[in-house]
Amino acid sequence: MHVAAHAGEPPFFAVSLVKLTVMSVCTAGFYELYWYYRNWQRIRQREGSHIMPFWRAFFSLFFCYSCFARIRDYGKETGMPMRVPAALLAAGWTVTTMLWKLPDPYWWASSLAVVFLLPAQAQANRLNAIACPGHQRNARLSAWNWLVVALGGSFTVLALIGTFVPE
Repeated sequence: MHVAAHAGEPPFFAVSLVKLTVMSVCTAGFYELYWYYRNWQRIRQREGSHIMPFWRAFFSLFFCYSCFARIRDYGKETGMPMRVPAALLAAGWTVTTMLWKLPDPYWWASSLAVVFLLPAQAQANRLNAIACPGHQRNARLSAWNWLVVALGGSFTVLALIGTFVPE
């Protein structure tokens, strides 16, 4: 199913679980689309396929299972099975993401969608460490990340205040 990763490059997008969570919450979930995009880029490069990462990320509600399944399958091939079923992660992420349609304050539950990416990213991190031990682990926030956290975090706090503090 997979071709060997390019020299020095991990098979999946590398990002720490903390950074993934912080960036997801502070960007109202948009970092999750970036997460899908980067994983589809790595998958396309590794498999030599004609996958279009942008569209797979844009329509992630339809392609999330396929992404999780590729992480699962790569783990099976390397003798490291994924601990949480791909279907459960896909269903959980899809349902939780759709909660943004709920009325105040229940739509806040959609912020928990990132929880369903964490097991897949933990597996990807384990697979990356085996396939490419010296790769950049992407655990630190860059200057751009800090800017996004500051701006997005401010909007998140203001939205929380607007939702839960009486007028």
